[in-house]
Amino acid sequence: MTTAPRVVILTVSDRCSRGETVDTSGPKLQALAVQHLGATIAHTECLPDDMGALAQFFAHWSEEIRRIDLILSTGGTGLAPRDITPEALRTVMHREHAGLMDLSRLRCLEKTPRTFLSRGIAGTINRTLVITLPGSPRACTEMFEAIADILPHAIETLRGDVKDDGRPELDATGQDGSGSGSDSGLGRIIHHKH
Repeated sequence: MTTAPRVVILTVSDRCSRGETVDTSGPKLQALAVQHLGATIAHTECLPDDMGALAQFFAHWSEEIRRIDLILSTGGTGLAPRDITPEALRTVMHREHAGLMDLSRLRCLEKTPRTFLSRGIAGTINRTLVITLPGSPRACTEMFEAIADILPHAIETLRGDVKDDGRPELDATGQDGSGSGSDSGLGRIIHHKH
């Protein structure tokens, strides 16, 4: 990545927002974003499970003038009645990216099938990628780390810095142009009798 991604961290928790408990998931995500992405943390905040406040937060920090590449939220993605973070994001999201969270769940499945209890979603608002993660430090860590390897490419793409998908170009025969001589079978026309 040409410049460090600017990241915002949001903790969604009624109890943390009232000062009744200490936020451990938000600081954990901060450290992970710095470690895996070389991120600059532009802002952190803790909000209650309130639809309007969450939607306003996502919209505000995704305004193009703020130049935020990634918003990571933790909390409010489960099955409890007040878990509404995905619904709040959907009210302001421009494009959903279901595949990102599908990949995260699939990569976490080996550790626990409970990963599929998270209703977290990902999507974009303007040029900002927003990812909603579970509230526990362990779950948000595992789900973030499951996709950390592809986030730089996603951010570069949203910035407009990527002109291709990063893989070698294929020539007319389906070869990757590397001279390896491997025949992937791409570019062949196979006719089937019906």
